[in-house]
Amino acid sequence: MFFVDTLEFEGLGNRSYLVGGARAAVAVDPPRDVDQVIAAAAKRGVRIAYVAETHVHNDYITGGPELARITGASYLVPAAAHVSFARTPVADGDTVTVDEGLVLRALATPGHTPHHTSYVLEEDGRGAAAFTGGSLLIGTVGRPDLVEPRLTEELARAQHASAHRLADELDDEVPVLPTHGFGSFCSSSQAEGDATTVGRERTANDALTLDVDTFVAEMLAGLDDVPAYYAHMGPANAAGPAPVDLTPPGRADAGEIAARLAAGEWVVDLRSRTAFAEGHVAGSFNFEGDGKLATYLAWLIPWGKPVTLLADTPERIADAQRELARVGIDRPAAAATGDPAAWIREGERLASFPRARFADLAEVRGRGEEVVVLDVRRDSERAAGHVEGAVHVPVHELYGRLDEVPSGTVWVHCAGGMRAAIAASLLDAAGRAVVAVDDGFDAAREAGLTVTRP
Repeated sequence: MFFVDTLEFEGLGNRSYLVGGARAAVAVDPPRDVDQVIAAAAKRGVRIAYVAETHVHNDYITGGPELARITGASYLVPAAAHVSFARTPVADGDTVTVDEGLVLRALATPGHTPHHTSYVLEEDGRGAAAFTGGSLLIGTVGRPDLVEPRLTEELARAQHASAHRLADELDDEVPVLPTHGFGSFCSSSQAEGDATTVGRERTANDALTLDVDTFVAEMLAGLDDVPAYYAHMGPANAAGPAPVDLTPPGRADAGEIAARLAAGEWVVDLRSRTAFAEGHVAGSFNFEGDGKLATYLAWLIPWGKPVTLLADTPERIADAQRELARVGIDRPAAAATGDPAAWIREGERLASFPRARFADLAEVRGRGEEVVVLDVRRDSERAAGHVEGAVHVPVHELYGRLDEVPSGTVWVHCAGGMRAAIAASLLDAAGRAVVAVDDGFDAAREAGLTVTRP
C-alpha cells in the first residue's frame, strides 16, 4: 500500500506531493518553506528518501535543494535542466525504489519546458499514480511560452505529444496529480474540478481530443499575460535558492512607516478591502492577505523594492511572509499589527475612499455625472465584454501607467472586487479621487449598464 499527501498552495495555484510507503517517501515539487513537507513526513512516520523536481519552475522558488540537504535525500532533477548545484540527474526511463514494492519511474514529457519530466509511481510493477508537474493538467496542459518565445510553438507541439505518451502508457484509472493548474499562471487555461484520472483526461482534455495543429493553434491563441516576477524565478531555481528565513520582521512604529513611505518603499496593508477602504495609512497599498497575495504583489512591485507589511494580527503577517518567500520576496523590511490608528503619527488622519456596486455606477451615470470608469481586468477578460466607455488598464500594468487614467473621479472595477481594491489603493496613493466597485462583473449588465465587446 502507498499513500499520497497533497500540499495545496492556493495563493499560487499549485500543489506539492509527498508519496511513499511504510518507511520512506519522495517529495515531488516541494515549496520553498519545506517545514510543511517535513511535518507531513513526520506525521506519516516516514523518511524522505528522494526529492523530485518535474522541471525548473517559473512561478515559484523551489525548496528542493534545502529539503534534500536537511533530510539527506537524493535530489532528482531532469538531466537536461541547466542548473548550478549538485543533484541526481534523471533521464527518461530511470527508476528509483522508494519503498518495498514502490518504484518511481521518470517519464520525459517536454512541453512546459524542454526538459520537463513526469514521474510515475509503480506499485508492484503497475502504474498507480502519475505526478505530471506542468505537463498533463486537469482539462489542460502547462503553458509552453515561459522559456523562450522562439520555442513556444515547438513546445506546444511537444505538450500534445507528451500528453498522448502519458495516456498511451497509463491505464484509465491512474490518478493524474499535477503541480500546476489550480490558479497558477503556468497553466495554459484554468482547471475545472479538483481531481482527475487518465481516463477522464482522454475524453476531456484538448491535448487528447484535438489533432495537434488544432490544439496548438487554439492554445497559442488563448495564452494569457505572464506575471512579471516569473522572469526571476527560473534563474533563481537554476542557481539553487538560498534557505528561507521566516523569522519575524522588525516592528515598525508610525514614524518608521512614514519614513519608509517617504523613501519610496512599499507599505502593504494586508487587511480586507472593506477595512482598508474605511481607513488606511495614506500612501499604502492594499493586497488582501487572503487573496492571491504573492501573485499580484510580486507581479506589481518593482523587483527588489523593500516592503513593509501591515495587518490586524501577527499571524496574518507570518502567513504573508511565508507566501511571499515562495516567490522570492524574502524578508519584509518591517511590519506592524493592531489598530491602524497606531500606524499614523500624531496629528495625522487615516485616508479612506468609498466602495460601491455596479448599480451605484449605473445610477451616477443615469444622473449624467461625468465619471471615469476604469477596467483593470486582463485583456482576455475584457475581450468577453466590457462596460461601454470604460478605460482599460490591466491591474498589473497600472502602477506604471497611472498618468494614462483620465482626470476626474475614477470608478475602478475588475471581475469580483479584489483587483479593483488593489487598483483603488494605487490610485488613492497617487492622490486620485477613487471609488472601488466591489461587485461581480455579471452585475454590470443586470444594473442596466451597456456591456459591449471590443
